[in-house]
Amino acid sequence: MKLAEALIQRADYQRRVEQLKQRIINNAKVQEGDEPAEDPNVLLAEMERITAQLVELVQRINRTNSATVLGPDDMTIADAIAERDNLRLRQGVYKSAAEAAVIRQDRYSKSEVRFQSTVNVADMQQQADDLAQAIRELDTRIQEANWKIDLL
Repeated sequence: MKLAEALIQRADYQRRVEQLKQRIINNAKVQEGDEPAEDPNVLLAEMERITAQLVELVQRINRTNSATVLGPDDMTIADAIAERDNLRLRQGVYKSAAEAAVIRQDRYSKSEVRFQSTVNVADMQQQADDLAQAIRELDTRIQEANWKIDLL
């Protein structure tokens, strides 16, 4: 199984657990004298089985990500994912700062408060755009490796 297939399966397991959770909640109580539409104990057993499979799969994914070198810079997939998360975090800050610094003059009289930017909006937006480009490039490398690497 390729790493990308395992990631798809992980997402499927996570969706199934969430669906089971909702079904368990919906059948956890009924009006006195009624029967639940589904037996919550059967649903709980299925959830336990799926979460056990999920743990095993996630452990294999993590081992693969930690052991697989991504390119000539000796960065593992796990390192690349951490770097991508960091880039996304930083990009979000620059983007939010640029949006917050845009001046919208909705004044109706001269006595109303005027605002001014304390940061260069164009520079903030350029930094956010540069980080977005770096995210796309790194994500492409990760995705390429996911379809080439066999799951450990």
